[in-house]
Amino acid sequence: MAFFKNAKQPLGILLYNTRLGTCSRHGYSTWVSKGASVPQSTDTQASKTAVLYWVSRRFNSQAASSAEQMSLIKQLRERTCAPIKDVKASLVACNWDIEAAQKELRKKGKVLAMKKSSRTATEGLLALAQNEGRAAVIELNCETDFVARNEIFEYLALALAKKALMVENSPQQVPGVFSFGPECLEDLKLNLDHPKISGETTIQNAVTEVAAMMGENIKLRRGFLMSTSSHGVVSAYLHRCPQPGLGRIAGILSLEVENEISQLDAIKKVGSELAMHIVAAKPLFLTKEFVTSDVLNNEREVLKSQAESTGKSQMAIEKMVEGRLRKYFEEVVFMEQKYFLNDSLSIKTILDNLSKEVGSPVKIGNFFRMEVGEGIQRLESSSTDEPVAQAV
Repeated sequence: MAFFKNAKQPLGILLYNTRLGTCSRHGYSTWVSKGASVPQSTDTQASKTAVLYWVSRRFNSQAASSAEQMSLIKQLRERTCAPIKDVKASLVACNWDIEAAQKELRKKGKVLAMKKSSRTATEGLLALAQNEGRAAVIELNCETDFVARNEIFEYLALALAKKALMVENSPQQVPGVFSFGPECLEDLKLNLDHPKISGETTIQNAVTEVAAMMGENIKLRRGFLMSTSSHGVVSAYLHRCPQPGLGRIAGILSLEVENEISQLDAIKKVGSELAMHIVAAKPLFLTKEFVTSDVLNNEREVLKSQAESTGKSQMAIEKMVEGRLRKYFEEVVFMEQKYFLNDSLSIKTILDNLSKEVGSPVKIGNFFRMEVGEGIQRLESSSTDEPVAQAV
């Protein structure tokens, strides 16, 4: 019970009593053998005052120092997004100089980012940027979906897409689809304006810095630029879109009008619907003529093998193969597909109706579909390029 009573006493009094108990061994005890108290000496009273003053100053200074350190940790954490453990370690190593600690963290982060650059990154986002007659899509990869939802990662992806929109596919700017790798953008300057990442830097350095912040392998994987003629419109659709301009699956196409565009809104509306159809239906070729002979022969062999297993006559097998081949075209050829929102309409019928509405023939110039992470696993076991659905 005596221990608990003492535990309730203020810390200063406990330290004072301990101090006096120590002093009693030097002949300064306030107790006599019979338990009667004697008046405290002047020295004892001065000692008590000194102890209380020392305790007060000691704990007040420690509390202030601790509050300042916590504030510095919070500030550096907000600046860098680094783990709290690393933030505190850098501040301690730099004697609580926040600017020096930030530089130290950036150095360490870039080293770690380089070490993680060999790790597989299959998650991420597609970012889209558009202007009149042009659209650019880039794929920015990371290791986890958690990082893909981070605001800094999203900001960087959009900034890269806007920069990619300025890439020239050729000196003459020929309409069509132009694919490019990260090497086309890495050395370009990027002006960033985000609370946690700002200033002018190269695209390569920006990606490395964000990788250091996120603690994952982040890389710009690829990009596509589509342009059309002055009588054309480029339309795009992004699926699973966390915010405008971002998504995980993209469908893009260009609609070309033979004469001058008279009803732009109608063309844009159909273009947006067809871009959504590309994402849903996954066409591989624009028309039958674009289906390569190798693909056609392989599909014919597969269908023939399936038909022969039925045991029917050769004539019946040939009819089965031709019927299934027509079905195959309806699945993979854009112009032969049924519109995904109304299977009573084909894509060809929709374009014919649009041509009548605008008073001029309308055709699909180019299209492509891309998805985050597609082909990455195959790329690890093969050096060939990953397939991307597009018209040539």
